[in-house]
This record gives sequence, C-alpha cells and structure tokens, in this order.
Amino acid sequence: MGIYLDHAATTPLHPEVLEAMMPYYTDYFGNPSSIHSYGRAAKTALDRSRSAFSAAIGCSPADLLFTSGGTESNNTALYGVVETFGGKRAHVITTQIEHHAVLHPAERLARMGCDVTFLPVDMTGLIRMEDLEEAIRPETVLISVMYVNNEVGTIQPIEEIGRLARSRGIAFHVDAVQALGKLPIDLSVLPVDLMSFSAHKINGPKGIGALFASRKLQLAPQVLGGSQERKKRAGTENVAGVVGFTKSLEIYNNNYKEYNIQTSEYRQHMERIFLEELGPDGFVVNGNPDVSAPHIFNVSFPGSHTETLLMNLDLEGIAAASGSACSSGSLELSHVLRAMDLPESVCKSAVRFSFGFGNSIDQIETAARKTATIVKRIRR
Repeated sequence: MGIYLDHAATTPLHPEVLEAMMPYYTDYFGNPSSIHSYGRAAKTALDRSRSAFSAAIGCSPADLLFTSGGTESNNTALYGVVETFGGKRAHVITTQIEHHAVLHPAERLARMGCDVTFLPVDMTGLIRMEDLEEAIRPETVLISVMYVNNEVGTIQPIEEIGRLARSRGIAFHVDAVQALGKLPIDLSVLPVDLMSFSAHKINGPKGIGALFASRKLQLAPQVLGGSQERKKRAGTENVAGVVGFTKSLEIYNNNYKEYNIQTSEYRQHMERIFLEELGPDGFVVNGNPDVSAPHIFNVSFPGSHTETLLMNLDLEGIAAASGSACSSGSLELSHVLRAMDLPESVCKSAVRFSFGFGNSIDQIETAARKTATIVKRIRR
C-alpha cells in the first residue's frame, strides 16, 4: 500500500472500533424502538453510548442528537434555528471559509429571503472580532463559525465568539468536525449552543454524526417521520454506527495529547525537508502559524499546479488533497484560499497533507522528499 496523507478527508476504521460495532450487525440487530428483547438490547447500547459520548464532551445526554454525519448536523443547526426564531426575517452570520455543509445551506437561506452575512478573514484564515461585532443586528438569530478549518487548519476564537453571542442573546453554532478528538471540548464550559461532529474524521465509521443542541435552545426538527432522538431527528437509529462513533471518541480522548505531539512532529519534519530541498522561497505554508491544528498542513508550491502535483503524488503512491471542490474531474480554486486573499500562484499550487493514525515518520520523510522531487521536476 501507499502513503495515506488525507486524514482530514476521511480516516481508516480503527480495528477496535470495528470490533465494538460487529455485535450490533450480527447478534444485537434489533430496532431500538421495538419493545421486545431484541429492541431492548439495541436501545440499551444506544443509551449507554449516548451517555458515554455526552460525558466525553461535557454535555447532558438529553442535549445530544445522533445524525447521519457532519453535513446533516450542520444543516439541522442552520435550518432548525432559522425556522424556530425568525423564518425569512432572520439574519444569520457565518464566514467565507466555512465547509460547504454550512456555506450551501446559508446560501439557500439567502435565496429563501433570509439575510446572511459572510464574514471575511485575514491572510491566515482568522476572522476579525470587530467585523463580527459590526455585523450583528437586532434581527440576528444565529452565528455559525467553524472551530478548525478543514483546508488550512486555522483555529477560530470560539470562546470569544461565544461570549459575544451570549451577551447579545444570539444562538451560536460551531462546526467542530475537524476539532473533535484533536482539541479538548468541554461543552459545560464553552459558550456554545450547537456543535456538529462526524465519526469518520476520527477513525470511526462513515454515515454517523452527532449534533449537540442545548435544551435551552428550541430547535425545529428537519427530519420528520418518527419520535426518535426526542422527536428532533426521525429515523431508526444507526446503533452500530453510534457504538463505533463512541468507541472512536474514547480512543481519541485517551490519546489526543500524544496524537497532537505526533502530528506536530510530522508537520515540522515535512516542513524541514521542504526547506532543505526547495529553499525558503520554494514553498509557502498556508494558515495561521500560531493557532492551527497540527494534523492539517496546507502548502503551496508556486510555479506548479495543484492538479498536476496531486496526479504525480498519486502515481508515487501518496494520497494528498487540494482541500478544494472537484467538479467534472477538474479542481476549482479553493474558496478558503481565495477568501484569505492569497496570490493566485499560491492558490493554484496548494496541496493539503493531513496526518493521522497509521502514519510514521519514515512515511513523512518519503512523502516530503518525493513531493520536493516532483515540484523540482515540474518547475524545470
């Protein structure tokens, strides 16, 4: 097998997670809404997992909804708040660098008649608090800002934003898909009303996510047809997925300090090799140098092109990404890098390397040197 450096896109299923899930595909397969013994066994697993997951992030089990993933959690948060608190008269504030699972619902809300403000960011991907304060209006019902940017890793000042939102009586949603398991999250302390999570970013299964939705906040359900999840999200629960998600969170919470140390070493080692092979002017590191998640390393190689770089890396058995959208087989320029107002040569040559379990320092060494060789070949 090759070298997988695209953990921000998805992660391999941890063997312990698969082991925890298997009984709920084979022996305990009942519908948790059924009252017979098969259903009760599934319901017990669901309740136990909800309690463990909630304890790990510092909230009550009654505040946690299980969803199909981060995308559904984000959609539920945005549409649910707007429907509850203002409908078409509502004003929503988000940023220009959100994941499309927030940007596209926000754009749809705008088409439906809501007023949406997309905050700019600086050249490192950070919002400016003064811009946020100026954007707030009497009719503002929701602020949605991601914790860790999925393309460049910049960490937003969530506590500061949350305190401002609380002082103005505005609901605050955080897309924490890239933060869960990498940053400590304690919702008993963080001034956040809604927070979205996804399992497959932390070596859990695909197709399962979660939404913290404070009981203090009314939230109109967006999936109807049953009384599951306290009537907030209809549909038979993905019991095996919930069990797997909870197990993956347990593994990360027990190891996140070591994980961050390790991914920081990978990032630093890769940067040292680029410096050695390409020189200080041969590459550009994108994102904030002081407040970034270490597992995401976004680098531009001016004089080359992202698509060419990724194809050549793939031929060498190295999986990386652009972080930007793929349309009809060709890459679109990253909306995140554009919002950061970076030069076109930087935007057009960006590659996102993202690290995780299963990587080694030897893999990083090999990938970095092969990348440098490819860059030099392309430039010649």
